[in-house]
Amino acid sequence: MAKGILIVDDAQFMRTMLSQLIEENGYEVLGEAENGQEAVEMYKEVNPDLVTMDITMPDMDGIEATEAILEIDPDAKIVMCSAMGQKPMVVDALEAGAKDFIVKPIQPEKVKDTLKSIFV
Repeated sequence: MAKGILIVDDAQFMRTMLSQLIEENGYEVLGEAENGQEAVEMYKEVNPDLVTMDITMPDMDGIEATEAILEIDPDAKIVMCSAMGQKPMVVDALEAGAKDFIVKPIQPEKVKDTLKSIFV
């Protein structure tokens, strides 16, 4: 059975791009959320094997959402997605419990390698 992934990003085009990359690499997209609050609620519903999490979002940012998801499931696998200039935020996210990060603009090969490394 394919590993299921929840995509969290406030930009529709990013969710679409990640969705296509995830499915092309043999994984299943279980859902999409456009902010941290939705991500936490959806995590409870779909129980994904992995979450791709944007950092900068309205309502609840990716770091807060990561912390909230890890409270629900300490074994949750979360990969942050962030723009180049957000290095301090990426460090905060990794300290909050994220397993890895992908830098935007998204490079298909990096997504593939990151997913592979998470699921070994």
